[in-house]
Amino acid sequence: MFRQLSAGLVAATFTAGALAAAPSKDAIVEQYADLALETYNASLKSAKKLDGKIETFLDNPSQNTLEKARAAWIDAREDYQQSEVFRFGNPVVDDWEGQLNAWPLDEGLIDYVDGDYIHELGNPGATANLIANTELQVGSETLDVSEFTPELLASLNELGGSEANVATGYHAIEFLLWGQDLNGTAAGAGERPYTDFASGEDCTHGHCDRRRDYLATVSDLLIQDLEWMVAQWDDGQSDNYRATLLNEPTDNALRRVFYGMGSLALGELAGERMKVALSAFSTEDEHDCFSDNTHNSHFYNARGIRNVYTGTFGRFGGGPSIRKFLKDENPELAERADEAFANTEAALQRLVDSAEQDDVHFDQLIAMDNTDGHEMVRSAIDALVVEARVIEDMALALGIDRLNPDNADHDF
Repeated sequence: MFRQLSAGLVAATFTAGALAAAPSKDAIVEQYADLALETYNASLKSAKKLDGKIETFLDNPSQNTLEKARAAWIDAREDYQQSEVFRFGNPVVDDWEGQLNAWPLDEGLIDYVDGDYIHELGNPGATANLIANTELQVGSETLDVSEFTPELLASLNELGGSEANVATGYHAIEFLLWGQDLNGTAAGAGERPYTDFASGEDCTHGHCDRRRDYLATVSDLLIQDLEWMVAQWDDGQSDNYRATLLNEPTDNALRRVFYGMGSLALGELAGERMKVALSAFSTEDEHDCFSDNTHNSHFYNARGIRNVYTGTFGRFGGGPSIRKFLKDENPELAERADEAFANTEAALQRLVDSAEQDDVHFDQLIAMDNTDGHEMVRSAIDALVVEARVIEDMALALGIDRLNPDNADHDF
């Protein structure tokens, strides 16, 4: 995983090219577009690997093939979460992103749930159970859901006007692979049996054929959606979003870059994904709640922000970047930014270590009586708030004012 790079290699990545002349603003924007393309290409590649593991699992349901599909889902999240920095400020991404990453979801829309399941009040789809039913009543309208297609499932997102109705994307796949996490703030993730996808008498919880069809269909749609987004950032096209961005006044395009970085750091990651869950001690507000993969989800969100600063993604990069501009034009700010990004990564690495070394995951850290866990999460929030302020300072250093990154109405 990228986070296992040695400190020396990370430092070398930051230092390489520092003595070169400061890149132009236009070059920074173009590198940003290249970075988006690289990130979405990686997300598409890992989604295809996930689809292959799902196909193998459905062809031969077993605990072993289920675990391999789950591992492929976690790997796919590593790439996709680094793409979310492109969501804020770029309408083409923000309008599309909900179909792939909307959460929390009322899982009763998709499949069977525990008898004590608590869903969003007034949500007409919260108990629809698409897998068990071939018709769906919405008000006075009866919908035919007898055949799962990508188009049908996409049309059911936000059914009845409720954002909790999520029929597609990574979290729908996650729910189908893991099932509900019924452990609350105790240890453990979802424990869906592989026999939920078995044939004949081995099928558990009924409707296994439809559950298989649903999982295969939602995985196909994920690939289609990512292919579409790759095309939006592809070079050499005159009518996609990349062309639109590069034809904008440079300062407007740069404002999108910095707004995306600041908004993901502040309102979304520090606020919606961490502060909300911590303040309410709520596992329902945990991001990857079925798989207990939230620590990685947060870590790679932050890595995506840093990627834009350095102009790198994995082995890709080395060209123009915000960091290279600052190293030449404002070394003091570059040093402060390096420190802010390093502190954020270290704080989020502690969440990763807690999960992977101590087996204490994010949902346990936010338990009401876990004061040490609360402090760990608050430290990560505080580091992100500092990082967001530095991002605003970086924007000003490049002549970008009126940034006002989205704080999602949170006070920090």
